[in-house]
Amino acid sequence: MTDSAGTPPEPDPPSGASGPGSPAGDAASEQSGPPAPGNARTPSGGKRGKRVKSTQSSKGIKSSRTAKNGRSGRKRARTATKESRRVSSTRTPAPRPTRQDLRRFRPRWLRAAAFAGAVVVLGAAGTGWWLYQKLDGNITTDTSAATELERYAKERPASLVRGARNILLIGSDTRAGSGNAQYGRDKGTQRSDTTILLHLAAHGRGVTAVSVPRDLMVRVPSCRKRDGTRTAAQFAQFNSAFELGGTACTIRTVEKLTGIRVDHHVVIDFRGFKDMVNAVGGVRVCVSKPIHDPDAKLNLKAGARTLNGEQALGYVRARKSLGDGSDTERMERQQQFLAALVNKVHSNGVLLNPARLYPVLDAATKSLTTDPGLDSLKDLYDLSRAMRSVPTEKVQFLTVPRRPYSGNPNRDELVQPSANSLFKRLRDDEPVVVVPGDGQPESGGEEPGAPSGQRGDASPSAAPTFAGTNAAVGTCR
Repeated sequence: MTDSAGTPPEPDPPSGASGPGSPAGDAASEQSGPPAPGNARTPSGGKRGKRVKSTQSSKGIKSSRTAKNGRSGRKRARTATKESRRVSSTRTPAPRPTRQDLRRFRPRWLRAAAFAGAVVVLGAAGTGWWLYQKLDGNITTDTSAATELERYAKERPASLVRGARNILLIGSDTRAGSGNAQYGRDKGTQRSDTTILLHLAAHGRGVTAVSVPRDLMVRVPSCRKRDGTRTAAQFAQFNSAFELGGTACTIRTVEKLTGIRVDHHVVIDFRGFKDMVNAVGGVRVCVSKPIHDPDAKLNLKAGARTLNGEQALGYVRARKSLGDGSDTERMERQQQFLAALVNKVHSNGVLLNPARLYPVLDAATKSLTTDPGLDSLKDLYDLSRAMRSVPTEKVQFLTVPRRPYSGNPNRDELVQPSANSLFKRLRDDEPVVVVPGDGQPESGGEEPGAPSGQRGDASPSAAPTFAGTNAAVGTCR
């Protein structure tokens, strides 16, 4: 065979005589002349020039490939960048997550917080229900009075004005019950220490509290006693009706005296009164001079004083050491104290603050005895809500027009026609005008409470006025 130049290839040297350093190889070298500089042998017998050239050639190839690869890589990178820019400029924006997606990916802590909140709400509801049941269970229902009054339904006066209500408040002087024995021995009977007819005008126009003196001489109807026997109708002190026939007899006596239908009644004892005063943090009164009354368990210095429950009870019951010792003086003091109590409840926001209202309700319900129409916490709350919207100046206190009884100066009798004028206005739910007064006849000879038309200095068309006070005045003047 020949190469591309037509020169036949040299035959392969025989084994053992063709390699460098062999005799044949050495002879051939000598025949061909001295070696060229580029073909000088290496110490190992190889050709140094050929090996160096081969190494340089390989390095050049590698360098050329590296450069080419670098250029290709940069070109590909530029192309990819242009392509990505082109794609990003033409890509459709991702849609906004929907409400469903947000709900699906809501963090777990939100669910845990919602669960914890539900537990708290349910716990609070359970606590509220327990408190409601507790307060509701505190109230005592007077079913015997309701049964007795039902027997005389035909003779009772009718309610004339829709929305107006009349509630009889009775303060019992019973010594029975916890904490009451210290005020005297329990003789098995009780009298009404205080009786107030509370008139709530329709549409929240006002509240009028009328005190009925316990020494007032009245006609007490025949009443059923506790042992089942009946009493004879009699002319006696007003508070004897409670002793003879309890609440039902007292209600019937008031209705026959005034012609006013009593819709509900509430009986409270000494302990209940004290607890309510303590629940509101005491009531501030002004003491004109020092008081020392062992019978009323009362010792007070002169000046402004905040009375606790025990002191307040002695203050409203004292007779011998205050004023002229009459029941009239005591009732005026009671009205002033109740006015201060109402003002305290309004000013402290008790009716709007559950934390403050609960102790008052708890204290009140523990010692209250009511008719079936007021024997639940809801009924009492509705009553307090109706009174809450009434301004303090519209909460008025007065005593029925009275004077010393002609047969016994230590007893009272009604002053007519002023008493009947007051009762008619309450029956018809007409405004009752109360002005400050001392309870004594005026210079014109007419007793306080007489209609203005009967006074020489007023026109016949003017509305009658009655001596009393209101809750805005209070006790400190």
